[in-house]
Amino acid sequence: MDLLAQMRTFVRVVEARSFTAVAMQQNTTQPTISRQVAALEEHLGARLLTRTTRALTLTDDGRAFYDYALRALEAVGEAENAVGRRRAKPSGTLRLAVPVVFGRLHIVPRLARFMARYPDVAIDLTMSDSFTDLIEQGVDLAVRVGDVTDQHLVARRIGTVRRLTLASPSYLKRHGTPRTPADLARHDCIVYTRLATGNRWHFESRKGPVVVEVSGRFRADNSEAVREGVLAGLGVAVIPAFAFTREISQARAHVLLKSFEPKPLPLNAIYPSRRYLPPRARVMIDFLAREMEMDRA
Repeated sequence: MDLLAQMRTFVRVVEARSFTAVAMQQNTTQPTISRQVAALEEHLGARLLTRTTRALTLTDDGRAFYDYALRALEAVGEAENAVGRRRAKPSGTLRLAVPVVFGRLHIVPRLARFMARYPDVAIDLTMSDSFTDLIEQGVDLAVRVGDVTDQHLVARRIGTVRRLTLASPSYLKRHGTPRTPADLARHDCIVYTRLATGNRWHFESRKGPVVVEVSGRFRADNSEAVREGVLAGLGVAVIPAFAFTREISQARAHVLLKSFEPKPLPLNAIYPSRRYLPPRARVMIDFLAREMEMDRA
């Protein structure tokens, strides 16, 4: 078991590229992590890592051992799942990363039900619109809006995100109401800079797809800022419908271009493909998939 623990630590250090980062994730000290790797090297009679003040580099032996260790740990995880953990209760800390607005409105309010159902699971939640490196940050599971192109990640689709074109009554009173996507060229548009298509907005219509290039004086890298910008009258935005349920019903935001709805995006639960998925992450994926299905019903 000591050898397995050392192998796990070595794999995490390689993936995180840092002794200190792994120590923080495991709630221990950097010297402790360093000693575990050193003990593994002594056991193998080979140096696995070259350490400098700036970087960690795998030696040739380290590179070969990393591949073997990864396969061995995956095999152990699969064996545990097949024999024991299938009957065991999910437990431990689930490190979960979600987008800011989606997390605030649709994840946090549901956590009480999840944690009541799984009392042995604790949640360590990170809310950010940036694309977190799951392996480097030690994240078990992430929820992302949009297509997943990273081949090192496994994506399970848990829903579809409908998007709307929105503006506040105050903005429309000052600038008028756009009737077609082409009209957006004459409007201040709030650009979400993390959108893969940037300031090229894609719409769907009865005649097919429509693409327009927009501009404006306010740009933001997170959906919370875009949402507040709409409500403050800073411009027109394309944003997920889940961010504005109450505001639309309260007439604080108006839906525009109803015949040209923005292209919907997939909602995915993602995790590293080369890592055993713990039961606590598996039940969270199933829970979120059910919750999203109930929202659509």
